[in-house]
Amino acid sequence: MTLPPDVGLASRAIRTGHHRTLEGEHAEPIFATSSFVFRSAAEAAARFAGDEPGNIYGRFTNPTVQVFEQRLAALEGGESCLATASGMSAILTLCLGLLQAGDRVLASRSLFGSTTQLFDNYLSRFGIHTDYVTLTDLTAWAAAIRPTTRLLFVETPSNPLMQLADIRALANIAHAHDSLLVVDNCFCTPVLQQPLNLGADLVIHSATKYLDGQGRALGGAIVGPATIVQGRLLPAMRTAGPCMSPFNAWIFLKGLETLPLRMRAHSAAATELAHWLAQQSAVEQVNYPGLPGHPQYALAQTQQVLPGGIVSFVVRGGRAAAWRMIDQTRMISITANLGDVKTTITHPASTTHGRWTDEQRAAAGIAEGLIRVAVGLEDIADIQADLAMD
Repeated sequence: MTLPPDVGLASRAIRTGHHRTLEGEHAEPIFATSSFVFRSAAEAAARFAGDEPGNIYGRFTNPTVQVFEQRLAALEGGESCLATASGMSAILTLCLGLLQAGDRVLASRSLFGSTTQLFDNYLSRFGIHTDYVTLTDLTAWAAAIRPTTRLLFVETPSNPLMQLADIRALANIAHAHDSLLVVDNCFCTPVLQQPLNLGADLVIHSATKYLDGQGRALGGAIVGPATIVQGRLLPAMRTAGPCMSPFNAWIFLKGLETLPLRMRAHSAAATELAHWLAQQSAVEQVNYPGLPGHPQYALAQTQQVLPGGIVSFVVRGGRAAAWRMIDQTRMISITANLGDVKTTITHPASTTHGRWTDEQRAAAGIAEGLIRVAVGLEDIADIQADLAMD
């Protein structure tokens, strides 16, 4: 189906990418096949040579996956999308396609723990070095760029402190030094924030999170210009193989259909919870860009449609108090995953950032009393009751 160019976000989330087969199906079909049959040897040769479009092999061409790619690209306002097996495989594919020995990455200290592990423990083996700066310090970003810096990499809001990067300002810094700005948009999704429209070059997603919305499947994606996504990243995925399965792509398509509704509901609940937490005597600090006291509150008002569904806070008493609060919950799920309709809770210092050194956690502001809550869609009064300290 070809949609008019001016349809809204919700319509794109439901309709984009599906071209009905001769069966006339209303829902997108799952093409559960590893390979595709050619009408002739000449057609096979033309497909493999890239002279003729069409499906070749399930590792890098599948109609169900392509519908998901087209739909997410339309939501993000990007030309092209590449779906991968997980969010981390999306970042790995990005690095395989764009970096080589001697290149440097400039990243925020406020990154997901596995992303830092990938940069420091694995890319470094192949001569790719990563420098880290404070997410919100634009002067530090500009000063840290070197002639061999190829990528600026940020999460905004950051995990788990909910700090915001000024995307437009970082894009200007990156482009002034012939670098690309990559934004992990996992926390906001294109419903709440569209980094490409603010000057970013590429957007990364863990589809496992909000794009699915019900904790059912693993997946990732990269959105950006076709010259990069198709010209440089697709060949890397085609060779290395971290592809998304058709079944998972179908699950994510169902998730995208309700994404605008869910993100608004998550944000509304998180805003109410953040205000409630700020009034609790056991809580020292609440990190949420929807609170007027947040350091980047003004930026959030201009850069994001809504503050999002993630709240982190520090409880008095360090790790012991944090674990006690987590363990007392009766409904909330103790898991490091997020973006689910079910509220989840985790202690970052011992889970998502547990492999970091004490020095790394201190530099990134990951306190022992820090708790992260991904606010789900249960009744907010029940979430509050689960977190209430005696």
